[in-house]
Amino acid sequence: MALIWVIEDKCTGCGLCVKKCPFGAIEIVEKVAVIDESKCTLCKACVETCRSEAIALSPEAEAMQEKPSVDLNAYRGVWIFAEQRNGRLSSVAYELLGVGRTLSDDLDVALTAVLFGSGMEEAAGALVARGADRVLWVDEPELRTFHDDSYAQVFEELIREEKPEIVLAGATAVGRSFIPKVAAKLETGLTADCTELAIDREKRLLVQTRPAFGGNIMATILCPNRRPQMATVRHKVMQEAEALEGRKGEIVRRKAKPESLLSRTSLIEFIEELEETINIVDADVIVSGGRGLGKPENFALIRELALVLEGAVGASRAAVDEGWIPYSHQVGQTGKTVSPKLYIACGISGAIQHLVGMRSSDVIVAINKDPEAPIFDVATFGIVGDLFEVVPALVRKLKG
Repeated sequence: MALIWVIEDKCTGCGLCVKKCPFGAIEIVEKVAVIDESKCTLCKACVETCRSEAIALSPEAEAMQEKPSVDLNAYRGVWIFAEQRNGRLSSVAYELLGVGRTLSDDLDVALTAVLFGSGMEEAAGALVARGADRVLWVDEPELRTFHDDSYAQVFEELIREEKPEIVLAGATAVGRSFIPKVAAKLETGLTADCTELAIDREKRLLVQTRPAFGGNIMATILCPNRRPQMATVRHKVMQEAEALEGRKGEIVRRKAKPESLLSRTSLIEFIEELEETINIVDADVIVSGGRGLGKPENFALIRELALVLEGAVGASRAAVDEGWIPYSHQVGQTGKTVSPKLYIACGISGAIQHLVGMRSSDVIVAINKDPEAPIFDVATFGIVGDLFEVVPALVRKLKG
C-alpha cells in the first residue's frame, strides 16, 4: 500500500519536488515524478512545494501523522540523565540541568535528575544545588560502572513507570551508546546531538535543533505523537547551571530489579590515557594541530605550546585519521565539541565538520600559510605564516 501518491494527470514534471526533497527520494521519469518509498520519510516537503498539487499523502499516512500513539496528557515532567564516572558527575550533567531548568519552567513542571550508582550522596546533593527539583537515584553498585544493557533496561523501566514528557542526555560516548536503545524500547523519537532546545508552549512540544548535512543547515525536529520526547545534547554548547547554596530538593533512592542489572558485557580493566595536558572538553585553552603538521612527530610543537599555556592538545579529523594522535583529541562534529576561552588552530584549514566543534570558543587564533583557508572566516585573530616558524616564536615569547 502506497503511503504517498503522485497524481500523474496533474504532474508537470517541473522538478521542484526533486530539489526540495532532503532525502533524494524523488526523480523525474518520463516527465512524471516518481517517489522511492524506501527513502521517503513522509516529511511532506514535496507536498508543500508542488504548485500543481500533484503529490498527496494517502489517508492512512495522514492518519498516522495526525493521531497520537499514546495519551499525551499522561506524560508530565522534564528528566535529565546525570552521567557520572567513578562517582564523579560529568560536566554535561550540569549543562543539562541548565537547559532542563529553562524547559521545565516553560512547561511549569518539575525537573528531575536521574542518577545511577552506589555511594552517590554528594553527587545527588550537587544536582539539587544546581537546579534539580528531584533526584531519582538508583542506588546499585552494578550501575556505578557503565554497561549499556543494564543502563538501558533500568532507565526504560523508570520512564515507563513515571512517564516524563521530555528526557535529555548528553551526546557523549555514554549517552550515544545507551539512549538510542531506550528510545527504541519505548518506540519513541530521539534527536541526536542537539545544539538548541526550546518549548512550543501551546502544544507542549520540545523544539529540537541540530546541525545536518555536515553543519550546512540547521534542522528543527518535533516529536508530536510519541512520548517521551527524547534528545541528546552536544557537550559544551549549553551553559552550566550555577550552584545555589541552601537550595532544597527531593532525593528519592530506588532499587532496580535484579534481572535488570544483568549485562552481556563486563568491565575487565579501565586504562586512562596518559597525556601531559588536560582533557580538551574541560580545558580553557586548547592548541590544535592539523594536516599542516606533516607528520606525527611535529605534534611535539603543539604539546609544547599547550604546556606553556597550561592548555590541552586538540586535533583535526585529518590528523587523527592519519594516526598521528589518538581520537580522544579530535575536535569537530565526529569528535568532541569544545568551547574554551582560547582556541589556537595550527595547520588546520577549517573543514565545516571541524568548525562546528570549536566555533563557539571565546577567542580563536588561526595559524595557516594559506590566506584563503576557511579557518580565517571564524578566527578572531589570523596569522598567515609557516606554523613551524610561528609556533616556536610564540613559545619563546611566552616563556619570556
